[in-house]
Parts: sequence; structure tokens; C-alpha cells
Amino acid sequence: MVTKAAIRLLRSEAPEDATWNLKDLFSNEGEWKQEIKEIENEIETFKLYKGQLHTNADILYKCLSAQEKIMIRLVQAGTYANLRQSEDGTNPINQANSSIMASLRAKAGASLSFIDSEILAMPEGTVEEYIADDSRFEPFSTQLMDLLKTKKHQLSPETEEALAALGEIHGAPYSIYQVAKLADMQFSNFVDKNDNEQPNSFALFEDRYEFSPDKTIRRNAYQSFSESLTQYKNTFAAVYSTEVKKQVSLAKLRKYESVTDMLLEAQHVTKEMYHNQLDIIQKELAPHMRRFAHLKKRVLGLDKMLFCDLKAPLDPEFNPQTTYSEASSVILKALKIMGPEYSEIMEKGLTERWVDRADNIGKATGAFCASPYGSHPFILITWTDTMRGAFVLAHELGHAGHFYLANKNQRIMNTRPSTYFVEAPSTMNELLLGQYLMNSTEDKRMKRWVILQLLGTYYHNFVTHLLEGEFQRRIYTIAEQGTPLTAKTLCEQKMDTLSSFWGDAVELDGYAALTWMRQPHYYMGLYPYTYSAGLTASTAMMQMINEEGQPAIDRWLDVLKIGGTKKPLDLLKHAGIDMSKPDAIRKAVSYVGTLVNELEKSYE
Repeated sequence: MVTKAAIRLLRSEAPEDATWNLKDLFSNEGEWKQEIKEIENEIETFKLYKGQLHTNADILYKCLSAQEKIMIRLVQAGTYANLRQSEDGTNPINQANSSIMASLRAKAGASLSFIDSEILAMPEGTVEEYIADDSRFEPFSTQLMDLLKTKKHQLSPETEEALAALGEIHGAPYSIYQVAKLADMQFSNFVDKNDNEQPNSFALFEDRYEFSPDKTIRRNAYQSFSESLTQYKNTFAAVYSTEVKKQVSLAKLRKYESVTDMLLEAQHVTKEMYHNQLDIIQKELAPHMRRFAHLKKRVLGLDKMLFCDLKAPLDPEFNPQTTYSEASSVILKALKIMGPEYSEIMEKGLTERWVDRADNIGKATGAFCASPYGSHPFILITWTDTMRGAFVLAHELGHAGHFYLANKNQRIMNTRPSTYFVEAPSTMNELLLGQYLMNSTEDKRMKRWVILQLLGTYYHNFVTHLLEGEFQRRIYTIAEQGTPLTAKTLCEQKMDTLSSFWGDAVELDGYAALTWMRQPHYYMGLYPYTYSAGLTASTAMMQMINEEGQPAIDRWLDVLKIGGTKKPLDLLKHAGIDMSKPDAIRKAVSYVGTLVNELEKSYE
């Protein structure tokens, strides 16, 4: 007998206490629209500075100060529009407002592009002299010195203005991908083992069904999910190909040796650091993960280890149900080690509606944290009452704590460190939670469950995102060679990336090749591999905290407050970690190996 499918909530039906409070940004849409008009008017005032920045230090300082103020307003207005779109991508008002915001960003980018061009046109040594002799420029020093380093890649002022005016077009591939994924893509219901129909969506599959202990649900949901992906693969390939061509063209236009050089320069990361992350982890982690896959197949009694079985719970009958309130309490206890200031931020986040945890139609998948300057962070997650969700929540709270402290201690242009570092504070929170749970029980089964959660974190960062990074490395290489990026090519490269890592430990069906369609990270430059860099750093930091105690914690909190005033290598050296060498990567991979060892022993 086939029952009626479950119905997902509309956004308007979601419980208010399970949604974020965007009134903390703007009291209503009308206030936001008024702010958009005022920002547009403010942009016009920059004409007063155009062609004048070379005149004297006062003019330059006033222009930079005005730029800082409008940056804050753009960030707050942009965050509001993005969060509305993320909470319900099917809402035509949210779609329209996202478009309005994209146009405003493009207008601002074009109108303010002269600032960088005129600064770079100043006589050699002028900017350095201002910084050295005038204390007003000290907060702008990092921004200015980073700009000067790009001088050889700068184009004419007219070209820079034209490129900036096309900002909305440059962002089109990502926008199209998100709209297609969240608003247009529909998934067929699937049948569970009792012949009951179940609804499917990006959020339901990636947050619930993929982790289901029920083999029928897991595999049938995967089939339904993949069949829908297949219908869109050519469209998604065209969109992603456009994104890659854009980056390759910009790299050539700016005379970089490669698109990789261009994208790494923005992260202040060397090619050696980048390739170390990809090469060492793939080579040295693969044997541990293959052991993990073989163990999972044996323990779960699977006929074969399919790609869609990789996230199946290894001990499905031991799955403690956890409410949001219970998870919040445990997280606060786990993070108490970080001290009162950090703990207070965490408590605010969990109790003052920073978190949007409802499940509704049109809501963005996965989880993220937005941290607009001048406000508090906002976290998106779809809460499914699993303890794994507590680790995801702790992760996003790590981002929130980091940027809350950075925003509090730095000016807006100095808050964001390199993306190479960004995932370190978030994964640190996951490790702290795992350690707390491990130390809070003598139950061997519970300890094994915690090991599985930690392996989930390493799987996410060292496998899922790292293999995305490897896929990106391949795609940029073949794109620069002129190979067309068709759906066939993308699927072949993804399949080869997966099979090289998993070997014969996992049976990869054709649908596994579509994994490149699932993540928005490919539209964010060389972002995926940085997840592994962040977790490498947090693993090293956790070990230092265990060895040193308070001194290591103090260094870590300092690093969070430093924000973007230091390059990633210097930032991590301040914490006591040297990422210029592969040692930290190998040590982190070795730690994952010990987790797999402990897991195997628990089943002997």
C-alpha cells in the first residue's frame, strides 16, 4: 500500500523560534529598501574624490574612510538579502531582492574601482610614506600594502571600471546554480521498505537520508536524488564551465602564469602549500579510508559497499536522539574550556535566534555562518535531531565565535583572514566537542560513537572537500589546455578522482560521477581544499591545548581576534603551528589513522 507523501512546511509555517531574527539587521523589508536607496545616493558622492587621490594624504584618507563606511552598509544590506534568499529561494520577492543587491554591488564596484587604480598610479613610495608618517593610515596599512603587491596585474583604470561594472555578470554562474538547485529542481518521491512514499530534496537527502541506517531508504533516496541530477547535468555543466572560463580568462587578462596562481595570491598561499594539502592527504589518507570502508561493509553486512553507503551509520542501533536544546547544553559545556568571553558568545548564539534551524521548502542546503560587520553572526542549519547535527552546529558556532571576536577587535577591512585559515576555528569546536563527549563517558559504545563523529568531521574535510579540491585542480588544468568542459568531461574527471582515492574498497556507480553538481564551493575560487588546511591547523592546535593548557588557549584566542591583519602562515605561527612544512599535514593524517585503528579494535 502506498501512503500519501509527507508534506514539507512553507517558510511562513516554520516556528518562529526555529528561525533567525533578521530584525537584528533590518526591522522590515521597507527599511532594507530605504537603505538600498541611501547607499545608491552615497555611491554618487565618491565622484568628488575621483581624479583627486594623488593630491595629498588628507584626500586619500577621507576617501578610504568613506569607502570603509559604505563597505559596512553594503555588507549589512547584502547579508540581509542573502539570508532571505537562503531561507526561501522559491520566494519571488527574495529572488528579486537578491537581484537588486547584485546590481547594487556591481554599481558600487564600478563607481569605486578608481580608488585602487589611482592608488596604484601614485609615484613609487608615496603610499608607504603615508603609512609610515601618518598614524591615520595604520588601520588601512594591510589593505594598502596588499593592493600594492597586485600592481603588476592591474589593468588600465578604464578596463578595471568596465570589469567592475560587470560584477553582476561575473556572479551569474553562482546565482544561476543556486536558483536552479533551490527553486527549480524537483525530486521524485521514493518508496521505503514498507511501501510508504517519502519526499526528497537537497536538504532531506544531504542532511538525513544519506545518513540513514536503513539501507532501502539510503539507496532509494540516492536513486531518486541522482535521477533528478541527471536531468540537469548538461545545464549545470554549462554553468560551471562558464565559471571556470571566467576565471581562466581573468588570469590571462591580468597576466598571471595560471588561474591557480591568481586564486592562490588572494589567499596568500604558495603553490607548495596548496599542492602539499592535496597530494599528501590523498596519498597517505587513502589507505586509512579504505580500511574504514571495508570495516563498514563487514560490520553492516552489506552485499557490496556502494558510494551511497559511505555515510551510513556504523552502529545504527546506537543513535541517541538529541533535541536542539540538549545539543546546545552539551556544546556549551564542551566549549567552556575556551573561557568566559568565548562561552558568552556561544550562549548568545544559541539563545538569541542567531540560528535558523527550521526545515522548509526553498531553504538552502547544508550549513553556513554569515557574520556581517556591525551586527552578530547568523547561522543556517537544518536541524534533524541527530547528534551529528550537534557537530555541525558546533562547527558553525566556531565561525560565529571567530568573526564575532574579529569584528569586535578589528576594523572591517581587517576582519577576514585568508580562506586557508577560515575553517580552523570551526573545526576546532568540533574537536573540542568530540573530546568532551569522549571524556564524559565510560560507555565503550558511546566512545565508539564519538570516534565515528570525529571521523565524520575528517571525512567531510579530508575526503569530501579535499576530493572537490583535487577535482578543481584537474578542471582548471584541462580548461587552460583548451579542453571543453562538457558534462561528460566533468563526470569523467570526478569519477577518476573518486576511483583513484577509493580503489576497490567502494563500488562506484555512474551516479557517483555527478557529485560535482552538488556543491556550490566550485563557484568560490579555490575554496574546497582550504577545509583540509583548516582542519590540519585545528588538529595541531588541539594537540597543543592538551599538552600546554592555558597558554595554548590564550594564543588561539589571540589569533581569532587578530582577524585578517596577518597572512595565514604568520597567523598560524602566532598560534605555534608551522604550515610551511608538510609535518602538520602528516601528523593530522596519522591521527585519523589512529581513530580508524581504535574503531577496528572496538569490533574485535
